[in-house]
Amino acid sequence: MSPVTSISQLHALARQGTPRTIAVACPHDDDVLRSLDRAATAGVVRPLLVGRRAVIESLCARLGLDSFRPEIIECADDAAAVEVAVRKVRGGEAQMLMKGLVSTGTFLKGVLNKEFGLRDRPLLSHVAVFEAADPERLVLFTDVAMNIAPDLVQKVQILENAVGLARRLGVEWPKVAAIAAVETVNPDMPATLDAAALAKMADRGQIKGCVVDGPLALDNALSVEAARHKGIVSPVAGVADVLVLPDIEAGNVMYKTLGLVRRWPLAAVVVGASAPVVLTSRADSDETKFNSIALAAAIS
Repeated sequence: MSPVTSISQLHALARQGTPRTIAVACPHDDDVLRSLDRAATAGVVRPLLVGRRAVIESLCARLGLDSFRPEIIECADDAAAVEVAVRKVRGGEAQMLMKGLVSTGTFLKGVLNKEFGLRDRPLLSHVAVFEAADPERLVLFTDVAMNIAPDLVQKVQILENAVGLARRLGVEWPKVAAIAAVETVNPDMPATLDAAALAKMADRGQIKGCVVDGPLALDNALSVEAARHKGIVSPVAGVADVLVLPDIEAGNVMYKTLGLVRRWPLAAVVVGASAPVVLTSRADSDETKFNSIALAAAIS
């Protein structure tokens, strides 16, 4: 499989094969319903909505989604709706899960439930995707929404989750940049110590299936010219496929800057579960939500 290098290619990959069923907990939101209508029309998914039927139908009518005919399971309680949606995925009746208008805590509590949840790896993490140029590629960055201040062990798991996603998008040997504010190790900056450790672990085969370098500042990871100007010689510098960010603040600020300030096309998914989980921000546009559904469908 050739690497997926753009959001439009991601859409094309998602449309291949039979539409997958996506179970959506509490889809009582305009942009969620718009994105699902678009994804269903494109033949990407079959929506299975779990929530308050009257609210869903009223919103669809107000939005003019006249041809949108999803299956709806009536459920008035948010936590119960999450459980039903998760169980549908756990039982194989759906291949993807999506968060609607429900708190992230309630949603993730269902995803991680020991009885009926979807945990597959020791750590779940959130991976976002944007388009980069020179060379053209999709760049994954993580973690922007789940793990607050990961330690080195957790960063290894976050990195491995993202590498697994990159490989499923056709990148056979992902180039991973461990991001910090500077490209030199500084004992007063813990992120640089973790980044250097990740790079050395990859060198010694403790992290497999990718090449890792760090610490790298963001410009050095994404711009060949910036890396050249600073004299950085690295197989990752300027051409990174995956950015491992130091903490949730860095990740969240980057995600929202790209989406809200630059209006860059984005997609995001939670990995480490037994099925793709679409977990978007309430502030995300219906375009980002649709891209995220396509990403989940492409890897499901």
